[in-house]
Amino acid sequence: MYKNVFFCLVAICVITHIIRTSYEILKHKKIITANNLSFIIILINMLILWGSWFALCILDVFKVGIPVILRYAGIVLFVSGIITFLWGLFTIKTLESYDGALITSGIYRKIRHPMYFGFILWSVGFPVIWGAVFSFILSFLFVGNILYWRYLEEKELQERFPEYNAYKRTTLF
Repeated sequence: MYKNVFFCLVAICVITHIIRTSYEILKHKKIITANNLSFIIILINMLILWGSWFALCILDVFKVGIPVILRYAGIVLFVSGIITFLWGLFTIKTLESYDGALITSGIYRKIRHPMYFGFILWSVGFPVIWGAVFSFILSFLFVGNILYWRYLEEKELQERFPEYNAYKRTTLF
């Protein structure tokens, strides 16, 4: 029973990542445009994705005992990821459909994609906290996916903002 729940959570995580990636590809190809409905759908998808991710890590059927120092490192990564994500979110004040000027203040002064960077940090950190081996390995697949979302967004930002390449040279990630 326990393993069935775990593998259902794995399936939910993978499916929600596929949905989000499909959305990003369709948006990049201008087949769909971001609007209020797409925002709600993607927000719900992301809430399901992250809820299932956290549950998956906790319920991982392939756990190992890890040194306390590594657990603390996982906590630092996880908390840093949440802070980075929220700092980026509160600076830009939206998750979708931003149509203002290029934001280069706040955390965006140093990191171009703080929300994606935050996702990556907590994706890697949370399974470390729990000693969740399968989830940790799966996190690298998800990190690759997040990097692909970032790649698509970079292309869009380069098209929208002539000054983006100069900004890109002065920031990380």
